Amino acid sequence: MQNSEAMALSAALLAVAGELSRRIHDGVVARGFEGLRPAHGFAFARLAPAGATVTELAAHLGVTKQAASQLVDEIVRKGYAERRPHPEDARARLIVLTERGRACTRAAEESAADAVRAWAGVLGEEHVRSLGRQLALLAPHGPIRPTW
Repeated sequence: MQNSEAMALSAALLAVAGELSRRIHDGVVARGFEGLRPAHGFAFARLAPAGATVTELAAHLGVTKQAASQLVDEIVRKGYAERRPHPEDARARLIVLTERGRACTRAAEESAADAVRAWAGVLGEEHVRSLGRQLALLAPHGPIRPTW
C-alpha cells in the first residue's frame, strides 16, 4: 500500500469515528440528556457494569487521578453517578451510575445503533457486519479512550 493510500484510509477511519461520536452525542442530547460531552460516555462505559473507583476510572480513560476525580465530581453533580462505600475496601469509594446515568447509557446505545443502521443503508447489512468483524481483528486490546 502506498503512503498516500494509507493516509487516505487513516483519514477515512478517523472521519467515520468522529462522525459516529458526534451522532451518538447528538442522539443522547435529542433523547433529553444534556450537560454532557462525548468524553463522559467513555467514563459511563467503564462505570456501567458494576461501578469503579476513581483510580480505576483514571486508568480506563488514560488520565490522571485528579482529572478523573474532577470528571466524577461533574457527573455526580449532574445526577448521572453517585459515590458509595466500596464493598471490599473501606478506604475507597465506588462510583456507580444512577438510574439517570443508566438511562443515558441506554440512549447512547440506541444512538449508536441508529448510526450503524444508517451505514447498512449505504453499504448493505452484510458488508457492515463484515466491517465489524474486520475492525475487531485490527482493534487494539483494552479500553477505548477518548482523544482529549
